[in-house]
Amino acid sequence: MASGGLDQARRASAGRVLAVASVLPALVLAGWLLAGLPLLLAGVYRPLPALLLGLPVIALLCLAALRLPAGPAGDPLGAGRWQVAGVGAVALASGVFNALLHSEQLAVRRDPATYAQYAIWLARHGSLPIPSQAAAFGGPDQALVFHSVGFYPAGGAVVPQFMPGPPLLFAAGQWAGGLLLTPAVLGALAVLTVAGVAARLAGARWAVPAALAFAVCQPVLYTSRTTLSEIPSLILLFGGMALLHDTLSRAAAAPGVPGRRWAEGAVAGLVFGLAVLVRIDGLRDVLPVLAFAGLLVAMRRSGRPEGAVGPPLLAGVAVGAGLGLYAAYELARPYLEYLSRSVRPLLLICAAVLALTVAGTAAAPWLGRLPRPRWLPAAGAALTVLVMAGLAVRPWFQTVRRVPVTEEDRLTWQFIMDTQRANGLPPDGEHLYFEQSLRWVFWYVGVPAVILATLAAAVLVRRLLRDGRPFPWLLPLAVIGWTTVSTLLRPEITPDHPWASRRLVPVVIPGLVVLAVWGLRWLRERPWWLRYGPRAPARVTAAGLALLLVPPVVTSIGTAFTPVERGEAAAVAAMCARFPANASVLIAERVTGDRLTQVVRGSCGVPTAKVAVTAGDTAPGDTVLRLASRVRAAGRVPVVLAADEGQVAPYGTPTQVMGLVTRQDERSLTGPPDGTWGLVINAWMAVL
Repeated sequence: MASGGLDQARRASAGRVLAVASVLPALVLAGWLLAGLPLLLAGVYRPLPALLLGLPVIALLCLAALRLPAGPAGDPLGAGRWQVAGVGAVALASGVFNALLHSEQLAVRRDPATYAQYAIWLARHGSLPIPSQAAAFGGPDQALVFHSVGFYPAGGAVVPQFMPGPPLLFAAGQWAGGLLLTPAVLGALAVLTVAGVAARLAGARWAVPAALAFAVCQPVLYTSRTTLSEIPSLILLFGGMALLHDTLSRAAAAPGVPGRRWAEGAVAGLVFGLAVLVRIDGLRDVLPVLAFAGLLVAMRRSGRPEGAVGPPLLAGVAVGAGLGLYAAYELARPYLEYLSRSVRPLLLICAAVLALTVAGTAAAPWLGRLPRPRWLPAAGAALTVLVMAGLAVRPWFQTVRRVPVTEEDRLTWQFIMDTQRANGLPPDGEHLYFEQSLRWVFWYVGVPAVILATLAAAVLVRRLLRDGRPFPWLLPLAVIGWTTVSTLLRPEITPDHPWASRRLVPVVIPGLVVLAVWGLRWLRERPWWLRYGPRAPARVTAAGLALLLVPPVVTSIGTAFTPVERGEAAAVAAMCARFPANASVLIAERVTGDRLTQVVRGSCGVPTAKVAVTAGDTAPGDTVLRLASRVRAAGRVPVVLAADEGQVAPYGTPTQVMGLVTRQDERSLTGPPDGTWGLVINAWMAVL
């Protein structure tokens, strides 16, 4: 073979590797979720059934979807060996770095520990709800409280907060012996996924810069080190984009194979829809996919080969999202009720989008005959810039506030007040700081990246409105634009950082990174640089890459090398070992009850209940003694647990079972976090 042919073959092989590697994470996650959900609903989510069902489902999805994208000379993405190796190196380095510095959030203080304890319960029991085990306390009693932070009461049992998708994944990590390392693995897969989307939309030479710019962002580091839902959601959403991009490319290049198009389109839609099983916000994120499927159906009526993908895409989204909503109703109904103020309007918006999609598809032939105003492309581009400019100046004209009306609102109000005092700010618990959301993005990806992404979006909108090209950008631009604007308008999260930064991870940060590298490519290709010499485009590229990478690195450096809540796994294991056999634990202090009720029940395997607190932070002593006598009558050993020695001393000899001194995330309201705070968790027990 001639050297030119050999180089071409090697490049095609490298392109195939990147094409497959960047969609495989989404297919694996989707297959595992499809297999795990029915097993969980049946109460048999165990390692052997999960493997026996999950591996064939994953194989079927891969068989249906893993066809090579259309490309010249068999080259799917135009990627060279060094580019593929670079993407792999960034993903591997990201995974190793975050694994070494992973957090250990097991005591339930915020969402990561809730997800971890949810996963631990699934890994050990494979079913929901979590039984209260009231018989271990002599039967139900008004003073016994079995629910706690992150775990809701439901018909005499306990239901975990959140959607079941992430715990299904984390439980598999627990079976493999690495629950707390699973987020780092998922983070590395997310780097591959984002790089694959960048290679498809901006070109293979931009995959490595996109992977680097994404991987070094502080919110990505944060969510890749602890058990949260944002990284799995990102993998499904951006994996869906890559799968659909490849399917549409093949449909345009090789029409006339409807069976294959159906399988590929359905798998892409299913991957998108399953984002709802991971996060209820995924319902908002996939709305543009519904509208895009309607557009494809309309294109089918006009004879465009890509239109054949429309019906299966719509069916796949409906099935995936339907499974997510069904799981939410069956397994997380109290969580849906808690979010009802947000979920009900979102469901109405979904119904409206679906109705408009149906109407638009039906009216497509008539709409296609309408004249296109010549000013429309320029107006669309200008509107894109104005929206971002409006978000940038929003803090000068608006202060987002919320008057507490529910118990949850009042807790948030108090939390914000406490955080403001710690930050040296005037106390104002009604201030939600949502008007500063674009500034959050500036902190984490940098102003140059936001400017490049805005420029890219404006150019792409102008081109799409002018002549419909580049068509492959239409759905990614719609998803990124819609979710970015809606997220920045209403982040709906407690506004301390790095906590609030997780809202930016599923779509906003990766979307802006992909747009920014496309914008840098567009700038590099402008002919005016040649007047400054033949090397000018290369200098522009180098300067642009520096502007993309340096700002997020500068922001991340303050916390990147400091793990948080380390030592909790060992502290929990040591505490579990101290409980006597046949114990029933009564938690007599409020904060310990919030943090450790599900830890003792799930991680230690010991029946646990809080004793109702009527005033202050500790339960009445006579109530604790009465419940302890009921435990003894049930043939078990009563144990009282609290935060301080003096709180358990009235019931027996105090023994400290946890004395953890560690670091926790900073809580910054007006700037990016640049350090960590101290954290002390104490627990004492008395055996009656």
